[in-house]
Amino acid sequence: MEQETRRPVYVIGHKNPDTDSVCSALAYAWLKNQQGTGRYEACRAGALNRETEFVLQHLGVEPPPICSDISPQVRDIDIRRQPGIDPELSVRAAWAMMKEAEVDTLCITDGDNRLQGLITVKDIANANMDLLDTNILAAAKTGYRNILSTLEADMLVGHADSLVYGQIRIGTSPEALEGIIRPGDLVLLSNRYEVQLCAIESGAACIIVCCGSSVAGSILSYAREKGCAVMATAYDTYAAARLISTAAPVRHLMQSENIVHFDLNTPLEEVQKVMASLRFRYFPVLDEQGRYCGLISRRNFLNLRRKQVILVDHNERTQAVDGLEQAEILEIIDHHRIGSLETGSPVYFRNVPVGCTATILYGMMEEQKIVPPKQIAGLLLSAILSDTLMFRSPTSTSMDEAAARALAVLAEEDIPTYAGQMFEAGGDLTGRTPEELFRSDFKVFEFGEHRFGVGQSFFMTEKLRSDAEALLRPYLPEAAMKAGIPLVFYMLTNTLEEDTNVICWGEHAEEMLERAFGRAPEDGRLSLPGVVSRKMQMIPPLRLALNS
Repeated sequence: MEQETRRPVYVIGHKNPDTDSVCSALAYAWLKNQQGTGRYEACRAGALNRETEFVLQHLGVEPPPICSDISPQVRDIDIRRQPGIDPELSVRAAWAMMKEAEVDTLCITDGDNRLQGLITVKDIANANMDLLDTNILAAAKTGYRNILSTLEADMLVGHADSLVYGQIRIGTSPEALEGIIRPGDLVLLSNRYEVQLCAIESGAACIIVCCGSSVAGSILSYAREKGCAVMATAYDTYAAARLISTAAPVRHLMQSENIVHFDLNTPLEEVQKVMASLRFRYFPVLDEQGRYCGLISRRNFLNLRRKQVILVDHNERTQAVDGLEQAEILEIIDHHRIGSLETGSPVYFRNVPVGCTATILYGMMEEQKIVPPKQIAGLLLSAILSDTLMFRSPTSTSMDEAAARALAVLAEEDIPTYAGQMFEAGGDLTGRTPEELFRSDFKVFEFGEHRFGVGQSFFMTEKLRSDAEALLRPYLPEAAMKAGIPLVFYMLTNTLEEDTNVICWGEHAEEMLERAFGRAPEDGRLSLPGVVSRKMQMIPPLRLALNS
């Protein structure tokens, strides 16, 4: 049970995830789960690019779920697991449950635990103050079973499954009853024989004998003959009269329209705004299937449990999933420069100057003497081939190549053939929108007060690269606006030729490229022979240009 309720630790890469980001998250979650120290789930912070889609489909691996925001949600606080109640439950029984549980709201659910409505102490109080409503039990189609429970009565004649369909009357004498009882009425009365007889003769559907009095056999026989139910309660007539209206089922008083509720994934920020605008104390919570699972109130916010995350393939705040500042970072595994990310407490930070995060993960598996199975080996291999451009990138190291060759054996893949298939899938433009292509691998960088974005795509032919440029150029202003940055650079890299064309947008963007590479762009494009790495060959020169 403890394992089932243990909260997961999310292993997640950067926004606009590339193959390394997704595959490393999957592989590291697998490795952590092998260690048995918790429950780890791989996630992704955005849509898959086509190269990564090919990899996962080729390996038969399900894509990790999208997690674009890890801000606290309703699921991250202690929900009051107050059970739902049956619509037929009496108002009195509901009030007793409220008193015992110390809540002022109960939720009414059906047999499938779907929310039907809710009832509050205020609803019950309002109903009890309507002392002149003698038709409440009939209007609510109240069953005799509820009356028996409410008055702690015994059924002497009749059936507990019958329904009330008349008025509530109180009989003190034959004279008082004469002319007021209608067929179907329910009559509360004392132990006086003549009063009981008069009520039955007048057509009462049910008589309730109070004060714990015994009922004469002749009255019971006559009641059976006339089809009149008979109950007996220890309560006196005054108490029984006060209580009987609370035998009505809660469905009669429940609020069923426009119920304000939250689900487990509702952000707490939204919950707080709604709660501040309403005067209710408790609010129902529904799970992913729309079933009722409990109540929350403002006091539940005191026990907030922040989401726990492990970051892979990045340590820049601008590249991280939204809401990270409200989460607890446990680990960072990365191969990039140490960026602007801050943590609230010390974390395990493994940062190695290699070409790919997956290379670091494979080294960790070797240290722990864990041999990855075929699928995991395939994920790690794919990440390394992608990030190092099959060892062509200047970021590639001997560690990357050694890891890839060992993993290729475990994954049963031929490196040149498999890498070619990956790169071809990644460069395919069929049916792609400018935004889809742009976001396939785009990162925002922050240096001091300066922010800019750099995207990159790889192509196997010059025609594909030209077609991609024509698709992307008109989109750059919109991309900058959506990312909230003044400068955008996009690298269109020919994998086989090992060169890059950079297109850009923004005031001073061309000037920055000229400062960075010593040559002026032509018509917003700069050709960079030998440049294939964003991390080592693009970002450092741009940073120097900014500083100058």
